[in-house]
Amino acid sequence: MKSRLDPYFSFKENTREAMTFYTSVFGGTLEMSTFKDYNASEDPSFDDKIMHAMLEADNGISFMAADTPKGMEYLAGANGRMALSGDDEVELVGYFDKLAAGGSVLAPLEKSPWGDQFGMVTDRYGITWMVNIAAKKA
Repeated sequence: MKSRLDPYFSFKENTREAMTFYTSVFGGTLEMSTFKDYNASEDPSFDDKIMHAMLEADNGISFMAADTPKGMEYLAGANGRMALSGDDEVELVGYFDKLAAGGSVLAPLEKSPWGDQFGMVTDRYGITWMVNIAAKKA
């Protein structure tokens, strides 16, 4: 198996909801396991929280997430950024629009100084997404 980079997000007890939302944006297969599934729950109220989730979309987009266990510090907004790029304008604009629903647009999707279309949005779960649509070659 080749090495690959899989971004991993931490959420505050709403991983199931967030990853279900991301599946509606990107499609693909979502697998989730609870703390109880791994006999790793130290608190019965955390049994059904997500210990590990992985979304793998058909186009190669892949990332993981988990609920932050009790006793561990959760830092909202300090859980990284995602960068989506490519040349399929319809697909990428669709992602941008879906991620913006219920979130906030930090930079509208428009022509950038480097010639591509670029925009940034923070989704309803606090994840910031940068979308870059490569300019068509002349």
